[in-house]
Amino acid sequence: MSFRKVVRQSKFRHVFGQPVKNDQCYEDIRVSRVTWDSTFCAVNPKFLAVIVEASGGGAFLVLPLSKTGRIDKAYPTVCGHTGPVLDIDWCPHNDEVIASGSEDCTVMVRHRAVVGPRSQVWLEAAGSRAKQRPQRPSTPLPQVWQIPENGLTSPLTEPVVVLEGHTKRVGIVTWHPTARNVLLSAGCDNVVLIWNVGTAEELYRLDSLHPDLIYNVSWNHNGSLFCSACKDKSVRIIDPRRGALLAEREKAHEGARPMRAIFLADGKVFTTGFSRMSERQLALWDPENLEEPMALQELDSSNGALLPFYDPDTSVVYVCGKGDSSIRYFEITDEPPYIHFLNTFTSKEPQRGMGSMPKRGLEVSKCEIARFYKLHERKCEPIVMTVPRKSDLFQDDLYPDTAGPEAALEAEEWVSGQDANPILISLREAYVPSKQRDLKVSRRNVLSDTRPAVAPSSARPGASTSAVSVHTLVPGGSLTGAAEAGKLEEVMQELRALRALVKEQGERIGRLEEQLGRMENGDA
Repeated sequence: MSFRKVVRQSKFRHVFGQPVKNDQCYEDIRVSRVTWDSTFCAVNPKFLAVIVEASGGGAFLVLPLSKTGRIDKAYPTVCGHTGPVLDIDWCPHNDEVIASGSEDCTVMVRHRAVVGPRSQVWLEAAGSRAKQRPQRPSTPLPQVWQIPENGLTSPLTEPVVVLEGHTKRVGIVTWHPTARNVLLSAGCDNVVLIWNVGTAEELYRLDSLHPDLIYNVSWNHNGSLFCSACKDKSVRIIDPRRGALLAEREKAHEGARPMRAIFLADGKVFTTGFSRMSERQLALWDPENLEEPMALQELDSSNGALLPFYDPDTSVVYVCGKGDSSIRYFEITDEPPYIHFLNTFTSKEPQRGMGSMPKRGLEVSKCEIARFYKLHERKCEPIVMTVPRKSDLFQDDLYPDTAGPEAALEAEEWVSGQDANPILISLREAYVPSKQRDLKVSRRNVLSDTRPAVAPSSARPGASTSAVSVHTLVPGGSLTGAAEAGKLEEVMQELRALRALVKEQGERIGRLEEQLGRMENGDA
């Protein structure tokens, strides 16, 4: 379908996409050719992970974001799978933990945490009923790898803990949005498993709710429910702790090609799929009444599966088609027609996959509201989505408080029936990744309590003060003697004075930004 020029008022009307320069791309990456409708890419403020071609098994690259340019063919990969890797997902509560699913029926979790000033370790957990490797013990035993601070220097191959459950290939892995160490996996055995990765326990097995292949799974805002899209053309809303099917819509999209469903922040469900005439569609559903969609739009007749990426802070959905060379974006509102087309980013090369940077990893000083990592056949190209603004001040309306890396619940609390919304952080000072705690491995918990430090203003009420870390910069060298102590006191006094000044100016800036925002929106 051809979209008319948008005339409705929206601060996202003029969002435009801009690919980065060639020297900021990741070149010479052999992106996987496996036929699976996954994103093949996962990214967070520290690392980029891409599923790649590998002989004799499956592998994916994990690159520091700063490692742009040509990637050496000999660069080590994570290659513990014996079959092609199908899906990867970074943990939202620890930027050094990643989960992967594979055709070898395994779910693996790799953990990288600081254990000393010059060393790091990786922890990996796997679930499999496939044939065990000759060197792997028959019983689950934890193992830990230690790698250099700047990344892998040799391939990572062996898992540490076995999460045994799936009997066929695992195509979906997704972390719980608010509970620490809770991971969902779904396989071609039509089974959904939910794990406590920290203790290698299977928490819930949902093996009777899906009669056919599961295309995708999406948690809601607080992780109390998830929705799924299935090959039987149904969209389901499920309470995993009760094992209950709360709502189901048969033939949400009547076409035979894959569809996807995601939860929005307000509880509505957004789906992509195909019509009976093989035209690609978008739809918005109210879970309280799935009889008819709130909105249904037809896009075009291309045959690539549509991958939706949702930003809960701006209510913008970005839709990327596999094999397409464009990204369409839509704003979801409470007013009809509910799905409002904004614009299209178009490039020359088709995309093999796509990754999306969490909001806390964006450059707020450049009014960047989204950043995608587009996979070509041999490279990964970042694409920046920007709202043009004349002012260099912080844009409150573009950057409301967003989900931070702090988990709102422990796995045991979630299992007991508690729910909590994500703990929010402010992007006003721009997000700076915090230092992870030392890894502590115990028989009970195979993942460390690597709760990132957060600013006091973003900590949840009642949180332990140990989760808040304040770092003070002191001149190099050890301070001894009265003279040095006096100098230190002078530095501290100056630092306190500067902090007071910064606070005062920050309040002034906030007032000016509010005034500027009202002027730009025509309110003043």
